[in-house]
Amino acid sequence: MKSLRLLIPVAIFALIGWFLLKGLDRDPKLVPSPLIGKPAPAFSLPVLNGEGNWSPAQMKGKVWLLNVWASWCAACQVEHPLLNDMARNQIVPIVGFAWKDKRDDSVAWLKRHGNPYSVVISDFDGRAAIDWGVYGAPETFLIDRDGVIRYKQVGPFTPEIIRDELLPLLKRLGAR
Repeated sequence: MKSLRLLIPVAIFALIGWFLLKGLDRDPKLVPSPLIGKPAPAFSLPVLNGEGNWSPAQMKGKVWLLNVWASWCAACQVEHPLLNDMARNQIVPIVGFAWKDKRDDSVAWLKRHGNPYSVVISDFDGRAAIDWGVYGAPETFLIDRDGVIRYKQVGPFTPEIIRDELLPLLKRLGAR
């Protein structure tokens, strides 16, 4: 009887441990966003250069990317040359979403690394990013002509992701 009482807590502990370990081998980038297939959340944020506010409604009728980045983000620096290439080749309009960053730091970073964005908006306190489900940088959303989120990239783009995932999706959505 005593061994049964001891066995039950040990079995429960082992089961919980198994579930925790199973969760650790999952790639967090593969967690699907609940926003895919839903309208992009509305917001109005200041434009980095100080020329008023900007909202996603201004891109209605266009296929576009919203790229969440920050000057303090090391992975953003890795991804940035690819964004510069996409902008140079006019693949798709890219809106920069400076997340939890100081204005002067964002401006200096763009001067140093290039500015692939058609517009850069600033979410200094990170409140607008919450509605988009942002939990890190970089994160990139693809929005269609109707303002619906069609794709989310967690982490930096790679040439392979752009070639194998983004470009085919842009083609299906009729971008350019």
